[in-house]
Amino acid sequence: MLAGGELQQVTGAGADGEPWLVKAAATIATAQTIATADPNSAYTLAYDAARFACVGLLAQQGLRPTIGGGHVAVQQAMLRQFGDAFSAFAVMRRRRNELEYPEFPDEKVEAREVAEAIADATHMIEAAGKLLGHLDLFFFQGEDS
Repeated sequence: MLAGGELQQVTGAGADGEPWLVKAAATIATAQTIATADPNSAYTLAYDAARFACVGLLAQQGLRPTIGGGHVAVQQAMLRQFGDAFSAFAVMRRRRNELEYPEFPDEKVEAREVAEAIADATHMIEAAGKLLGHLDLFFFQGEDS
């Protein structure tokens, strides 16, 4: 993914995943607060919270998605490294895209769907919290090495 330009290496403060997890926790709390009043926005926030947790794991390894790699790169990196604990991210990403770029302007999220998204995001945030301290910086030598 580095060689393909989907991820890039970062150092210094950019290689600290903890602030991302703090941001994820605050975002999921907001999603929970507005879930009944605005389920579409709550779903998007739940997705964002899950993404922040995933980006935190990448940051802890000295990695971040590029503009070209985007959210798909985050999804692929999580699935390749951590498997099932982050499998819901792919479903959430596709659904979030449907909400952000709807075919019909009245696209609605059901209460059950937003509750599931909040639960899935919470699970990913918790999993990221458990993994964070066990991750080291990723070392990539490139194709010429």
